[in-house]
Amino acid sequence: MTYRVCFVCTGNICRSPMAEHVFRARVAEAGLAEAVVVDSAGTGGWHEGDPADPRTVDVLEEHGYGSGHSARRFRTSWFPALDLVIALDEGHLRELRRLAPTPQDAAKIRLLRSYDPGAGDRLDVPDPYYGGREGFEECLEMVEAASEGLLAAVRDEVEERTR
Repeated sequence: MTYRVCFVCTGNICRSPMAEHVFRARVAEAGLAEAVVVDSAGTGGWHEGDPADPRTVDVLEEHGYGSGHSARRFRTSWFPALDLVIALDEGHLRELRRLAPTPQDAAKIRLLRSYDPGAGDRLDVPDPYYGGREGFEECLEMVEAASEGLLAAVRDEVEERTR
């Protein structure tokens, strides 16, 4: 049975596609590509159909990640098919919980940095859109740091399903 993870930010052109590509690479490295599907979306539809922000693409490619992307808006109807919905900041977390049709769906929503023990109480990944390249580099560092803990959690879930 496939395990499905969706990363969610505001417009689906900066943070969530970055998280999607980094986590997809971690899943592949762990040999779980056949068991785990990774994608992303935004809470708003302003950029639907657009590629990722060029700064996101540059940072991803310079660090050896893929970057192909087409922005889309998160749909409430996706909840039943998803196992984990990963919000990039508290605002996304609140919006996703508001959209969740059931308590079981709301329980699927987590903050990405909650998987990074080094994050402390700073669980938001700041939006780099209105800043310079350094914000995109910082975003990548945060995403990479959280991806290891997220991978461990997803691996445990996948293994539990196969028992």
